[in-house]
Amino acid sequence: MIHAANIREWRNHGVVDPKGHKIGVLEAVYVDTGTDEPKMATVRTGLPTRHRLVFVPLDDVILGPGYVKVSHAKALVKKAPSVGMDDILPAEAEEAIFQHYGLAYQTGTAGERQLARR
Repeated sequence: MIHAANIREWRNHGVVDPKGHKIGVLEAVYVDTGTDEPKMATVRTGLPTRHRLVFVPLDDVILGPGYVKVSHAKALVKKAPSVGMDDILPAEAEEAIFQHYGLAYQTGTAGERQLARR
């Protein structure tokens, strides 16, 4: 289990796939609003003048000195839904992220978002 208190320390760490291929740099962590546990991260990718933030699940994540290893291949992550560097994730776009990775999506009992940025 990953402790939410430590997630701010992950920012600006390199993000790699299971084979060690660099995907990008961790920008932010999103927690599940039902459990307050880390669920997704945004990873800064692209050219310096055209960065974007792609979403990647934090299931089975491995934290190392200066890196975060995710359980999804670089090619899959690069094709994930993204937002601009200064944009926020619209509530209606959350489900597409979960579908991209074949994960179940469930809003709260009152229809609230499943993800919250920390």
